[in-house]
Amino acid sequence: MLGAVFRTSGVRLLVGRSTAIRWSQVGPPQALVSRRWWCSKPEGEAAKGHSFKIPGHKPSDFEKKILIWGGRFKNVSDIPELVSYEMVDAAKSKVRVKFAVLMMILTIAGCIIMVISGKQAARQQETLAKLNLDKKALLKSEGEK
Repeated sequence: MLGAVFRTSGVRLLVGRSTAIRWSQVGPPQALVSRRWWCSKPEGEAAKGHSFKIPGHKPSDFEKKILIWGGRFKNVSDIPELVSYEMVDAAKSKVRVKFAVLMMILTIAGCIIMVISGKQAARQQETLAKLNLDKKALLKSEGEK
């Protein structure tokens, strides 16, 4: 109850302003300084060492096909011996999108074909129930023989 009164009154806003003014003069308390909890290195230490970025990547045969399908090169002879990994990655992304669009188109086409074939079967009175009854009658007649 007291918390609700405290929130609805302007006291909380007033306290926040006064602490902001006080912190701007002397700085925030040590407990409120943000720390890098997920990193094992201290904040002031710069990252040392070399980056392990490969300047050139020798594409495999499959990656060469991807580079061609992705539209980067016209044929295999145009592909240099070393290409950047970013170029291969961009070509893979483009091929992935083309493949996804192709699968969507094939799914929609399959659905349309199934609807058309189902309507044709309904017109010819070929329902699943009728086919099941015919199959059971055939099995029963074979069992009696």
